[in-house]
Order: sequence, then C-alpha cells, then structure tokens
Amino acid sequence: MTALMMITLLAVSLACAFLGARLLVWSAALGLVFLGFAAGGGPGVVALVLTALVLAAVLIPLNVPMIRQKYISGPFLEQYRKMLPKLSDTEKDAMEAGTVGWEGELFSGNPDWKKLLDIPYLELTPEEQAFIDGPAEELCGMLRQWEITHELADMPPEVWDFCKTNKFFGMIIPKEYGGLGFSAMAHRAVLQKISSVSAVAGSNIAVPNSLGPAELILHYGTDDQKNHFLPRLAVGQEIPCFGLTGPTAGSDATSIPDYGVICEGEYQGEKVLGMKLNFDKRYITLAPVATVIGLAVKLYDPDGLLGTQKELGISLALLPRDTEGVEVGARHMPLNVPFQNGPVRGKDVFLPLDALIGGSEFIGKGWRMLVELLSIGRGVTLPSSSTGGAKMGSLATGAYARIRKQFNLPIGHFQGIEEAMSRIAGKTYQISALSRMTATAVDLGEKPAIPSAIAKYHATEMAAEIINDVMDVHGGKGIILGPRNYLGRAWQGAPIWKTVEGANIMTRCLMIFGQGAIRCHPYVLKEMQASRLPDPAEALTEFDKLLFSHVGYSISNAVRSFLLGFTRGHLARVPVPKDRRLASYYRKLTRYSAALAFSADVSMLTLGGKLKQKERLSARLGDVLSQLYICSAMLRRFEAQDRPASDQPILAWAFHDAIFKIQTALGGAVDNFPNKYMRILLNLVVFPTGRREREPGDRLSHRVTQLLLSPSATRDRLTNGIYVSDASGHPIGLMESALPKVIAAEPLERKLLKAQRAGRLDAITWDEQLDQAVNQSIVTADEAESLREVREQVLEIIAVDEFESEVLQLGKPARQAPIQTPEAA
Repeated sequence: MTALMMITLLAVSLACAFLGARLLVWSAALGLVFLGFAAGGGPGVVALVLTALVLAAVLIPLNVPMIRQKYISGPFLEQYRKMLPKLSDTEKDAMEAGTVGWEGELFSGNPDWKKLLDIPYLELTPEEQAFIDGPAEELCGMLRQWEITHELADMPPEVWDFCKTNKFFGMIIPKEYGGLGFSAMAHRAVLQKISSVSAVAGSNIAVPNSLGPAELILHYGTDDQKNHFLPRLAVGQEIPCFGLTGPTAGSDATSIPDYGVICEGEYQGEKVLGMKLNFDKRYITLAPVATVIGLAVKLYDPDGLLGTQKELGISLALLPRDTEGVEVGARHMPLNVPFQNGPVRGKDVFLPLDALIGGSEFIGKGWRMLVELLSIGRGVTLPSSSTGGAKMGSLATGAYARIRKQFNLPIGHFQGIEEAMSRIAGKTYQISALSRMTATAVDLGEKPAIPSAIAKYHATEMAAEIINDVMDVHGGKGIILGPRNYLGRAWQGAPIWKTVEGANIMTRCLMIFGQGAIRCHPYVLKEMQASRLPDPAEALTEFDKLLFSHVGYSISNAVRSFLLGFTRGHLARVPVPKDRRLASYYRKLTRYSAALAFSADVSMLTLGGKLKQKERLSARLGDVLSQLYICSAMLRRFEAQDRPASDQPILAWAFHDAIFKIQTALGGAVDNFPNKYMRILLNLVVFPTGRREREPGDRLSHRVTQLLLSPSATRDRLTNGIYVSDASGHPIGLMESALPKVIAAEPLERKLLKAQRAGRLDAITWDEQLDQAVNQSIVTADEAESLREVREQVLEIIAVDEFESEVLQLGKPARQAPIQTPEAA
C-alpha cells in the first residue's frame, strides 16, 4: 500500500505537470491523495508520517509567498541579476520591438490549434485582384529578361514609366495620399507575379514598398512630411532609397560610423538649427536613380544645443539628391541581376532638424523605428519574391521534364530526376504557405518580428535550393544564357536574396531564437523587466510570481516532452481526431513544441548570458521554431482549402521533410550541448524512444513528381499567381501551352517507336520515318501533322541561344571605386 501511495502521488504529479495545473491545484491534488490513503489505513504509520513531513516541507514554503520570497525568490533574484546578459539600448529595442502571434503558441509547449485554425485565410479584394489581372499582368508581358539583364542592365524607360503611371511604387501608400492602399496580401501577390518573370523589376518595385522612406514617413513622419513626400512617392515623381549599410557596418548595422553634429547653419538662405552629416553608404538599392534619400546616422550634440546629452543615438533623416555635399556614386553590379544599386556618400551635408523623419521628437529613436518596420517589410518582400521564383521553378521544371526526352522517355520518369523534382514541389509548398502566413500576420495588424526573420531566412534558403535542383533537371538548357533562358539569372542571383535585409547566417544564428527565446517565451522578457524595477519590494513580488510560474511551465514541458515522445504524441489533443493522417501531424507538432520549450529553458537556465555566444546552439533551436512555424502555415493552408485529397502527397512530403529537420536540429542541439549532465537529461526527455523520424521516402517522392508532370488542379494550386501567358513569347508560357499537346502525342510516339523496333520504319531521318508510318497506316495523316507540330514546338523549347563573339564583348572597363584610407575615414 505504501508503494501504491507513492506511485499514485507520482502519477498525480505527472498528470498535473502534463496538464499545466497551477501550484495550488497541484498541491491540493497531492493533499487529497495523501488524505485518501491515510483515511484508508493502508500504508504504515511511519510511511504516512514521513510522507506528510515531506509534502509539508515542500508544499507549504512553495504556497506561502512570504516564505517563498525570503528563502527562494529573493536569493535567486540576486543571482539572476548577475546572470543577465548586458544589453545595449539597440539590443533592448530589438528585443522589445514587434508583436507576438502564433509563434508564441509554438513556444508555449502546448499550442492551441484552434487559434491557428481561427486565423483568417485572407483573400484579395476585387480591386486588388483587378490590379493583378490588369496592370501587373501587362507589366509582366513587357519584361524581357535578356534585354533587362544583358542589353540594358536596367528596365527599359517605358517599363519605368508604366510602373509610375500605375502606381507600382505606391502600393503601401494610402489612397488619401494618392497611393493604392493595398493590403500585405496584395503586395505579396504583385511581387510574386513580377518576380516570377524578372528579379530586377521585382527588386525595383519592392524597395519603395518595403523598408524605406515611404513606410517610415507613413508611420513616424510629421504631417508636413506625409503631405509633401507621400503623394510624390506614390506616382514615382520621387524615387526613394534608404542608406543603412556602409563599408564597415553590415550585419552589425548599429555600429555605423556615419554621424551628424547638431549645429547652426544656413539652409535655403536662412540661419537655422540643424545638423552637419558625414556618411558613406553602399549596397543601396535604387540609389543610382533615387531623388530622395533616407539615411541612418548617429547624432551628436557636443555643444549642448539641444540639452545636456551629448550622444543622441541613431536617427533617420531625409535629404533630396541635389543637396549640397551629397554624392550618388556609380552603380554596383549584383551578380548580373542589375537592379539599381550603388553607393551614397556625403561630406558636411547640412540639413535643418525638420529633415529628420518625425522631426526632433524622434532623435535617437531611429534603430527602434527601423527594427519595427523591418518586421513588417522583411515578412513580405523577400518571402513573396522567393515564392514567385519557386513557383516558376516548379511549373517550368514539371513541363520541361515531361517535354524533354532521353532514351525515348520523358526525363521526369527517371528516379534521379524524381528525387530533385519532389524537393522542388515540396519546398515550393513550404515557401508559399510561409509567405502567406507572414503577410496575413501583417494584415491582421501584427508586427511579426520573429516570423518575418523565419520567413526571410527560410524562403531565401529554400529558393536557392530549389533553383539548384531546377538547374540540375534542365541541364544545358539552364546554363546557356540568352533570350531563351529563363533560369540562369535566377541561379546567379540566389546569393543576393540570402544577403540583403540581414545576412542569413546572422538571421539564423542570432535573431530567430536569440530574439525569439525572449520575445516568444511567456515569462523570460517579463522576468527581465521585473528584475529591473526600481522598487525592491515591487521587483521581488513581481519576480516571485513570474519565477514560480516559469518553474511550473518548465516542469510541465519536461513531462509533456517525455510523455509525448514516449507515446509518439498520442496524448496530445488535436483538432481533427477523425482524420488519422492530419491528427498525426498535429500530434507530432505538439510533441516537438514541448521539446523546444523544454530545451530552450534548459539552455537559458544553464548558460545564462553565455547563450549569446553559443550561436550554433541558438541556430539549431531556431531551426526547430522555424520548422514548427512552417508546418503550422502548411496545415493552415491545407485546412483553408478544404483538405484537397490530391494535394495530400505534396503536404505529406513537405511535412515529413520539416519534421525530419526538426529532429536533426534538436539532435544536434542535444549532442553538442556544453553541459554533459544536461546533455544526458535532454536526450532522455526529448528522445525517450530514440530518433525515429525519417525523410520522405521514394514512393512518396514519385507521387509528388507525377503531380508536376501534367496539368491538374493540384499543379495549378501549387503554382498559382505567377505569369504564364505565352502572348509575349514568354518561354514558360510557351511550354505550358505545348504541354497538353506533348502529352496527347505520347501514344502516337509510342506507336512509332514500336514500329521502329519491329523494323517497319527503316528511313534515316525522323520526317522520312513519319512518312513511312503514314504510308503503312501506323498513324493517320492528321496524326502525323499533329506530331510534326509538336516536334516543332519541342525543338523550340529545348533550343538554346548562340552569339557572335563581338556581341558578347562589351569593351567597357569597370569603374574603379575610390579606395578609402583610414585617415580619410
């Protein structure tokens, strides 16, 4: 009976922990179990007394705040303050910027799936859809990749004019200021379509609608700044750029050496209080054609003209291109994807204080302004562009792999090609769902700092992986540049998107988990804030509440991770219990959510401030959070589209790929954890039955590939929203129009092949053999004509371009950028 009592007490404790019961409820449950056994008289007196003493010694101090604070919370708070990493003001801004949405549920260890399914599945308004079907479609038809990337190294003048006339540069500007006032979903749809044709046009259009003067003015600008700049920006009368990065400040943007000194000076004939700026920026998109330049500088007030503070911090200014002292340099050439990009420099540039975005009120708040808006723009721009490129790759590769034949078979029927094509389709599904989820968050009023970092990193990484596979399948067709090539520039430009808006290595190692662990955790940020409260009594009281809630949360996630791992998620509550396959997906995600929450707590508790330096651990835990978020986005999409059965193979491939990556990332975190004792604990709790996830198998990959090789509703859903018209000679549009004819011709081709093998067709050329086939009634004359038409289209599709040598010799040397000496700097 004593053993039974102990087992029951343990079972009740595990149940309370698994369910996340509050301390008082947990204590009451244990007390009732003890009283029940005591009343029954089963266990011996000694066992009852010892159990009562242990329960009292543990539960009474934990439930009496005065005792708890004096002997537990108080001493821990002192130690905690020593453990806290020192954060700069800019780091605090980054930590506190943005909002927390679904990613917070994933970090909780027990996500409420109803909240995910309640997220609206937003659609475009009729006005927005009309813009996609009208001006956006028309613009795509004007874009010629070879002309833009090789002959002009720019969009043609008529394309620039079309973009201005149709307000492509004013999508995010409200209608009251002359813009289109589009939603983030419409912004996503426009960039997706344009980027499926031209990365140059996509970039030129993306920047004015992303992190730049327009969005900064819209959120923080004065009324005068809004009324002056926004109407001009909306119609392209002003072209904006924004300068942040410099030669010595890239990913560490807060270390910018560019500075401004508060002083008096003359501006437009009047003596005013202003600032004298010196700056050297590079990699600035649209700088070569910009008429208004946004700028981040550090402001100083050495003479105390504004007050006693000397170092005022990062501030944001607006200056016209023709301002005295401003030099807009020649162009950079980013990997043969020649969107407008170049340096901006300034020496002793004087501006009045009202040139600051938001005026003098926002002096020193520039970094927080940038971080908050980056959480919006970064969640839309590059994920949307990557989605367009990925969808283009899926559609083109599916058609090409059916049209292109080797050994008398479409190359898509070979298993090696199937392996690559399943990756292309599965990752396209992942990117599309991810970019839609982040755009939805923006439209719902969130500033999704962590999801935008997840979307930027994984969308650009997967897009680069997709274009590699696409190039492998296309072979020589992909590597010979020219008007017929629709892949080469996308492959060349892949590293660009991984670099801009925060280098991917930094984003993965420092931002996703580094900020996510604090922003998404239900207690960590609140504990940090409580520990810094000026009133000692208030700080202790608040910290005590949070600390013990946090302890309960950690214990709960440890138990949940172990039990869910041991039962393979079968104890988890799921929103679709009758759908066995979908239910298993939700169970897996719940299990790994608990594992992430527990692993994060162990990491923060044992490493403290040193966790900032453990970048590979942070990166792996960030991978777990990212894949949980991607899986959630895919499930939301699948549910919103009424669970189309024909899409299930692609969802299954994409889901199992993500889950295997979660296991790999968690396994890497456990295997390389710095503390060997915690390593053992983590391995036991996170993987109680071993590492049993597997990558998508060959049969599933085969089913996925078949969905790309012929027209279908699934293929249309996977690739919808990109430009496929053949009206302008667009190569992919030509392939799409030819694909049904190629498929229809396959039975006739098999007849010819069978007759050839039987020795009935002995002519040398294909045309002569076809004539023999007609004469022998193997095919009819109409069928022969159809085969000739298909063959002509196929030969055009697989053709590549040729050039005379002189055409490729530009004969113009590159301009040497000035070398800046340390003294000049």
